[in-house]
Amino acid sequence: MPRGKIADAVRAGRVLVSDGAWGTFLHEKGLKPGECPESWCASRFDDVAEVARGYVAAGADMVQSNSFGGSCFKLEHYGLADEAAALNEAAARASRAAAGEAVWVIASIGPTGKMLVTGEVTEEELYGAFKTQAVALEAGGADAVCIETMSDAAEAVQAIRAAKENTGLEVICTFTFERTVRGDFRTMMGLSPADAAKAAVEAGADIIGSNCGNGIVYMVEIVNEMRAVDNDIPILVHANAGLPRVVDGRNVFPDAPEDMARQAPALIAAGANIIGGCCGTTPAHIQAIADAVR
Repeated sequence: MPRGKIADAVRAGRVLVSDGAWGTFLHEKGLKPGECPESWCASRFDDVAEVARGYVAAGADMVQSNSFGGSCFKLEHYGLADEAAALNEAAARASRAAAGEAVWVIASIGPTGKMLVTGEVTEEELYGAFKTQAVALEAGGADAVCIETMSDAAEAVQAIRAAKENTGLEVICTFTFERTVRGDFRTMMGLSPADAAKAAVEAGADIIGSNCGNGIVYMVEIVNEMRAVDNDIPILVHANAGLPRVVDGRNVFPDAPEDMARQAPALIAAGANIIGGCCGTTPAHIQAIADAVR
């Protein structure tokens, strides 16, 4: 069936299911510590597509792409800055191949790692880097960009503008929040969920939300704050499988699939329209969430 716009599907009353973690599965397939994940879009295309295919089989309505660190600023650490356009296009093509015609591709764009506040980068340079990614992701077959794990409103705004002004893609923008000692939520740069939502909406985002940082229980409070800013805009949540614990020197995420699925009704009641996973989540988590939503 024709996919149409994600925001239109939400406004028609659908609650949608997104995908889960990617990095874990790339490492299981042989990605080595210190190796560039995005380079696999060229060298291990089928393995990248298989990650997306697993989430499609689990019942996801949309899948991301292996392009989180695909900006020229991130890729320069591996000597691949000049390959940014090619790698992002390949990332979108891999997810498109897995998604088929009925599932949306929401191609990932992560932070650049550069700080505007210190003068390390200019807004124009950020805009140019995000433009390169967004244009290439659209060329590879993406339906939307998922600008995610943002902490700085100014960087997020440049990413949103670059995608809106240079592509026809829907634009999702999500921020990462941590619980403070006061019990409220802030990004690393001090933004509240309400501040982040307001900045993203004013910049033109079609969908807003939160990812990573928190388990699904805390996401209810974050969604409540975002929904208070805008009663109409779709909200997406990509929650971790709980807060990580260090066991035998490695991070373990404690929430089982049924734990996350149990929280889906509360998230929907708070105003979330799209629910998926982030760190520690698997196709089993997504299948459980899909069963709960549907």
